[in-house]
Amino acid sequence: MASQDWFDKDFYKVLGVDKSVSAADLKKTYRKLARQYHPDSNPGDAKAEAKFKEISEAYSVLNDPEQREEYDQIRAMGSGARFSAPGAGAGGGFDDVFSRFGQGRQAPSGGFDDFFTMFDQQGGGFGSGRFGQTTGGFRGFGGPQKGSDVTARTTIDFVTAAKGETITLAGEDNVPFKVKIPAGVSDGQKIRLRGRGRKSPDGGESGDIVVTVAVRPHPVFTRDGLNLRITVPVTFTEAALGATIEVPTLGGDPVRLRVAPGTPSGRVLRVKGRGISTTKGTGDLLAEVQVAVPAHLDDAAREALERFHELEPKENPRADLMSKAR
Repeated sequence: MASQDWFDKDFYKVLGVDKSVSAADLKKTYRKLARQYHPDSNPGDAKAEAKFKEISEAYSVLNDPEQREEYDQIRAMGSGARFSAPGAGAGGGFDDVFSRFGQGRQAPSGGFDDFFTMFDQQGGGFGSGRFGQTTGGFRGFGGPQKGSDVTARTTIDFVTAAKGETITLAGEDNVPFKVKIPAGVSDGQKIRLRGRGRKSPDGGESGDIVVTVAVRPHPVFTRDGLNLRITVPVTFTEAALGATIEVPTLGGDPVRLRVAPGTPSGRVLRVKGRGISTTKGTGDLLAEVQVAVPAHLDDAAREALERFHELEPKENPRADLMSKAR
């Protein structure tokens, strides 16, 4: 189910990609931006955190083929005219815009065909053929109408989203209702509770409750599909000589990873089966190595490094870079 603010948000512009971007390039761009604006990389930077949430929202929509198709249709529909719903306090969501065309009638949930079908069912029309013909579902034409959907939002923490949980929300008139959050729910995902919305005015099927889930960022882990990503600092000597290190997992015991001698920054070590588990499968934990450079050296350490500098290979690590740049 789309959101009204999709009219105003250009998710392609947020990620800096073209509308024809492939799924692989979209993921590559998102990973780069996520690393750049992640709160761990920008402690205390409110603008970076806001940007991180913005790109996460954009990616969660465009990475889902169904949501991306719906988003593209909505943006195309809104490019020439803007729908407005009377009554500032009436909810104002995408469903509400369409429901007001029918004075409270349930809006179709499909694309352009359902949009035009709505006008058919109202008895209106744009010309000859299928437009203007009653097709049922409104005041005796084809049976009782379905009740309206009710929208709700909730924000959960990263671990709850990964593991799943049943939570209680306050509905209309503060009547509580329970929502089962499935394991592996992603930021921006919508959960539909069938038949839990407003009742039909003429004995038809009740509407649904559509809950949009927002997931708070984790201070250590980020999601990449079903995989979890983590940046792991190692010392220069651990990277150069090799070492066995401990890496945290989400809600479990740490795991031990072998860092091979000569490991550079950016190398990714994979831990099978320690990612997000859903009914569609289980992802891995991807640990990206980052060589930590000491900020302070005592005299003995400095002398040792200077001796090493005299003995280290005289290869220029930037030689290949310089030749390719010419």
